[in-house]
Parts: sequence; C-alpha cells; structure tokens
Amino acid sequence: MLVDSHIQSFLLGTDYQRMYGIDIYNIKNRHITIGTNKENNISLDIYQISIHDPLEESLKEIRQGHLTTTLTSKQNLRLLKMLRKNRPAFSIGEESLGKIKHHDIDIYLDVERPYPPMLRRPSYPAIVETREEIEKHINEVLDMDVIRKIGNNEIVEITTPVVITGDDVKSRLCGDFRALNNYTKADRYPIPRIPHALDKLGKAN
Repeated sequence: MLVDSHIQSFLLGTDYQRMYGIDIYNIKNRHITIGTNKENNISLDIYQISIHDPLEESLKEIRQGHLTTTLTSKQNLRLLKMLRKNRPAFSIGEESLGKIKHHDIDIYLDVERPYPPMLRRPSYPAIVETREEIEKHINEVLDMDVIRKIGNNEIVEITTPVVITGDDVKSRLCGDFRALNNYTKADRYPIPRIPHALDKLGKAN
C-alpha cells in the first residue's frame, strides 16, 4: 500500500485490502475504514485508469470532419494514421497560425513610382464600436505573427484599408485589395488548384 502523506491519498490493490482489512463501507461518499474502527473515516478518491489510444484520439479530433465513403476500412485507417503523423502541418486553432518563413512572395506592379492615389487609400470611416473591433483583430494577428508593425524609418508607399465583416455573433478582419489587384501583374504560373491536384493524386499508383 502506497501512502502519500502530502496529499493524503492511497494506492490500493485487492491483495492489500484483504491483508490490512480495508473495507469500503460508504460507496457514495467514498469512505474507507482500516480494521474495525469505523469512526476513523478516511476520504478516498477513486480514479479510473484509461488506456492511451492514438487512433481513438485521431478519431476524436476529426469528429467534425467527414471521410469519403468510397474508402475501405483499411484505407480509412491508413488515412487517419497519415493525418495523425502529419498533424503539425494542419492548423487546429488560431494559436498555430503564423506567417510562412523563408518563402517571401514578391508582388510586381504594372505602375511605377510615384504610385497612384488608389494605392494610398486612407482608412474607411468607422463608428467607435467598429474601430474597437478592428484594433482587437489587429492585435490578434500581431500576436499570431501574421503581420508586423511598420518601423519608424520605413516608408509606406501602399496602404490597404481594412474592414470588419460578419454577423452579430462573430466578426472578422478583411483587407480591401481591389485597388492593389488592379495594378498587380498577373502570375503566369499560379499555384495549381486544389481539385486538379486531388484528381492527379487520385490517379497515382
């Protein structure tokens, strides 16, 4: 029998219970007595030992997702194991978001300096409540390292106003990139579309 005097807990097994005459006589309140002195009650916390099952944890994590019904049970199992193995590649919360490091993207414009006024838009007028929401969202993406503050000596040549959109329950921060898109040179080799990539993967051996 292991007794921890600091937290007053017992680790009991059935052999020790029989050897020392320990009986649980009050199941509701979890009291035990040692020997025949029932007035010497000791409070007992009973814990259930659970078995760690990584697959079951994977299933719990994707309860809200949907797996295709065309896969067999073995294929579903392989998919779950693959998702579990590559879990760091997926965002499971806002705290795991951030900027992509070492993969800077250059945007080329079809106009030269000085840039037209449309690329130096001021902020949209907003009521006090909306301004507070904008500040809140900006601080959140700053904390997630998605954006950074402009330094004192940096020259800001292009500004993009931000707006708040959403319903009464939840709002989100959006950038108005319409003017910037109008002056951006189109990428001749864009990133492949996800449906096309999935079609190719589906036909792979």
